[in-house]
Amino acid sequence: MSYTAWILITASLVGLTCGLIGVFLILRKMAMMADAISHTVLLGIVVAYLVTQSLSGIHMLIGAVLAGLLTTFLVQWFHSRGVQEDAAIGVVFTTLFAIGVILIATKVGNAHLDVQHALMGEIAFIPWNVISLPLIGEVPRATLMLFIVFIIVVVALIAFYKEWKLTSFDPALAASIGIPVMFMHYLFMLLVSITTVASFDAVGAIMVVAMLIAPAASAYLWTDRLSIMIMISGLLGVLSAIGGYYLAVWLDTSISGSMAFATGITFVISFLFSPKHGILWKMRKVGTG
Repeated sequence: MSYTAWILITASLVGLTCGLIGVFLILRKMAMMADAISHTVLLGIVVAYLVTQSLSGIHMLIGAVLAGLLTTFLVQWFHSRGVQEDAAIGVVFTTLFAIGVILIATKVGNAHLDVQHALMGEIAFIPWNVISLPLIGEVPRATLMLFIVFIIVVVALIAFYKEWKLTSFDPALAASIGIPVMFMHYLFMLLVSITTVASFDAVGAIMVVAMLIAPAASAYLWTDRLSIMIMISGLLGVLSAIGGYYLAVWLDTSISGSMAFATGITFVISFLFSPKHGILWKMRKVGTG
């Protein structure tokens, strides 16, 4: 498979997986939690490197996921003790991310681990870091990891669709009928953490946030049906990834940055033209009315 094809497949997997997860983040009014986790996983990656002195292996994934879960736990802990949720997210996110940055600056040294790479990623290098699979051949490691995470996300969404739907819209009702609301919350945030970690190295924190929020927010403007919203969100994530790549080629600029910009374009188009909530559609209805 060609160099360009691997980049497009990898970016599309990021857009698709983040798009599916992002819908529930939007419905739960937890969009900023995506921003927090996508940054605080840096701390987990740095700590894992300091312990093992290696930038490859399962320990990096474990460290990042634990950092994501720590973020979720601390935010929930502060919120349960009277701190507003947005304030709790802001304090935890900035503090843990700052610790990660300080550790990079003071402890990591000459290892290929820096703040710019963490924020923007480098998807152009993905096709060169490959692993050989039986019957398939050489596949980029990041692409394989993203595909595995995509399968996990799809299976989890199918298995817990009703529970997450109910806990997203009416957690009190969910608790009254015996659904373990807090367990489902932490299980969902584990899924968010895994998705974020899998996307982090390839595309960086900025694109992860864009892909988790913008496609889902756009899909929310097009439909009120959850199942349709999930499909639209995943589709918009893929379209943003592909469109952003060709925009980057045309402008000769950052691939991840262009893909993030493309998600913003899809949101603006949805905001203007969606038949249910679009500004121009509403103006037309007022004019004809």
